[in-house]
Amino acid sequence: MVLTHQEEALVDAVRRLPPPAAGELTALAERLAVLGETSAIDWSEAWSEEDLREYSAASALRVADEPGDKAA
Repeated sequence: MVLTHQEEALVDAVRRLPPPAAGELTALAERLAVLGETSAIDWSEAWSEEDLREYSAASALRVADEPGDKAA
């Protein structure tokens, strides 16, 4: 099987995880694959471009307000 660049990057990232974490991630992917076969996505709840802009702006403000390491 030939993997895309993104798939190769994902496989590499999973290989770098500790074995228990890699096992959990693999189990999650398997469960999602099964759900994908039997579930339809209801896109009526999808975010509009305006929703995404508002969320991004609010997130940026929250990050800017958080105390932490800031370059002086």
